[in-house]
Amino acid sequence: MGRLSTLFAPDRVAVVGATDSDGAVGRAITENLQASFTGDIVAVNPYKDNVLGLPCYDSVGDVDADIDVAVVVVPPDVAVQSIRDAGEAGIQNVVVITAGFGETGTEGAAREKDLKQAAEEYDLNLVGPNSLGIMSTPEGLNATFGNEMATDGDISFMSQSGAFVTAVLDWAAERDVGFKDIVSLGNKAVLDERDFIDEWGSDPDTDVILGYLEDIDDGAGFVRTAREVTQDTPIVMVKSGRTDAGASAAASHTGAMAGSEEAYEAGIEQSGALRVETVQELFDFAQILSDQPLPDGKEVAIVTNAGGPGVMTTDAVGDSDLDLAEFTDGTVDRLAETMPDEANIYNPVDIIGDAPAERFEVALETVLADDNVAMAVVVACPTAVLDFQELAEVVVDVQDTYEIPVATTLMGGKSVGPAAPTLTESGIPQYFDPARAVESLDALAEYDDIQSRDYVEPESFDVNRERARAILESAADRNQNRLGVEAMGLLDAYGIPTPQGEIVDSPSEARRVAEEIGDEVVMKIVSPDILHKSDIGGVEVGVAPEDVRDTYEDLVVRARNYQRDATILGVQVQEMLDVDDGTETILGVNRDPQFGPLVLFGLGGIFVEVLEDTTLRVAPVSEPEAKSMLDDIESAPLLRGARGRDPVDEDALVETIQRLSQLVTDFPAILELDINPLVATGNGVAAIDLRLTLDQEEL
Repeated sequence: MGRLSTLFAPDRVAVVGATDSDGAVGRAITENLQASFTGDIVAVNPYKDNVLGLPCYDSVGDVDADIDVAVVVVPPDVAVQSIRDAGEAGIQNVVVITAGFGETGTEGAAREKDLKQAAEEYDLNLVGPNSLGIMSTPEGLNATFGNEMATDGDISFMSQSGAFVTAVLDWAAERDVGFKDIVSLGNKAVLDERDFIDEWGSDPDTDVILGYLEDIDDGAGFVRTAREVTQDTPIVMVKSGRTDAGASAAASHTGAMAGSEEAYEAGIEQSGALRVETVQELFDFAQILSDQPLPDGKEVAIVTNAGGPGVMTTDAVGDSDLDLAEFTDGTVDRLAETMPDEANIYNPVDIIGDAPAERFEVALETVLADDNVAMAVVVACPTAVLDFQELAEVVVDVQDTYEIPVATTLMGGKSVGPAAPTLTESGIPQYFDPARAVESLDALAEYDDIQSRDYVEPESFDVNRERARAILESAADRNQNRLGVEAMGLLDAYGIPTPQGEIVDSPSEARRVAEEIGDEVVMKIVSPDILHKSDIGGVEVGVAPEDVRDTYEDLVVRARNYQRDATILGVQVQEMLDVDDGTETILGVNRDPQFGPLVLFGLGGIFVEVLEDTTLRVAPVSEPEAKSMLDDIESAPLLRGARGRDPVDEDALVETIQRLSQLVTDFPAILELDINPLVATGNGVAAIDLRLTLDQEEL
């Protein structure tokens, strides 16, 4: 365990604001501790002599014993002093239940800032404020004002909503779902999701980490922390605020500043966490990840006594990333020998409605022995000849023999009751809906893929940072925050190929550059005030060297006619590439407030806004992640020679993604950047056009 071990396993807990007043939070927390905590409880209240049979102290500093955790339940205007008192007393862990901080507006935000400063001054592990509290079942620790104590288990759970904790505990108690540690994060003034992921990742008694989050303060830090932990411990999380309305509600709830949904999707995927949308999925996935072995593949066998539910299960497999297993000839022959003539011996295996538990046993043993089967779903409807309790025992025994993941769908009500505990005690998940069984197995297979990911550190290329910095600082000196092709030198400085060419400020210089190129050229007006140059006739393609002078003059005139006061830096004269020989892609960056720079890749040119076939990663992007970006887009076959096209140089694309990632990581002043198109051919790539937005204060 790490630095938070005494938070969840304290010997002595102080309740600052303990009281015996009916309905008070301080009373509820004190009573919850008295009900189950195995350690000592200290009551702190300067206005009471004793509370609920406990002697009261005026301050934690008056206690002549070491206190491991202080739970603060005093009004917000005195909470900061209570934190300082705890720090002076040498207390390491503080849980601030009190609300009235960042979630309430400007005044509350100022109080929260003071709270954070006090915690930092004394190096405190501070949970909250605006927290329901914490729980840990091994110690019987219920330092919350909820009405339910968790049962023992191997799931550790964090939530940014205290109400969600109480609802989950009530729901879990009915379904015999147990927990190890629980924390209500509150406003996350000091400790946040990264601290608890890191703590539970090193906890041998936590098998699965669950989370309900409304925001992630440090997205890049979350990705780094979770990525390391998910190599050994699965993380399943609900991230609310997916819609604009939901994000607004989250902000009013906990002071969250929601980043873009696309950023969260990319960051959570890169972190290795599994994101779900419902509470049902949260615990379905937790149960199977906690109790079932990881599969050696994605092939599913279905054994059922009912045709309709078997078809439903097959459809669910088709909707997932799993595959319906193809049985070997030996398996088919064995099923033909042992099943009735009316049975379907191919997947899904329908052993028909008169099947007793013994027939299920033979069928399940047969398919699990097949090397082509990585997991199985047992689907059964109640009949007069089938005893669900016997079937549960069969499934447990067969699964124990083959150690292959199995999920059950016993589609009944009261008849399932006696069988459910048998399955649960053996770690075999049971669902009424076959789609839930398949989705859970899909999550198991996805986590197996996560564990096998090849994480490598992003490559650091040999680049010319000083040249890049000079280009950006020059723009800032001109008070420019939007740059176009005049900043193409940035790409050159970072080794991103660009066509031969220059920006010139006279017709004669334009002619000189065109003659050096020695062929027809592309000419573009260069002005920070004219971003969409093609729309105003600011681009000419296929200009012969002898026509370059006149074209220069024409471009300047068109720009002046469009905007008389536009700043014109000159004209770019550029080598003309045969775009038809390549594939136009887009490579871009947008800086997210939570996750930092997001790198975008997809089909480019004029199609990017129409097709919206793009994918995102949080920078810095490693080589495997860059490769996966090429796989993610639907138009990936176009990169690989679909419909008679020549395949592009994927290695060059992958390297360019990494180089751009390094550029925007090195320079936080770059807020947005688009290379569109980035033309990819069989011989490499070339950045044809560039636009970027600059934050001058970051230079």
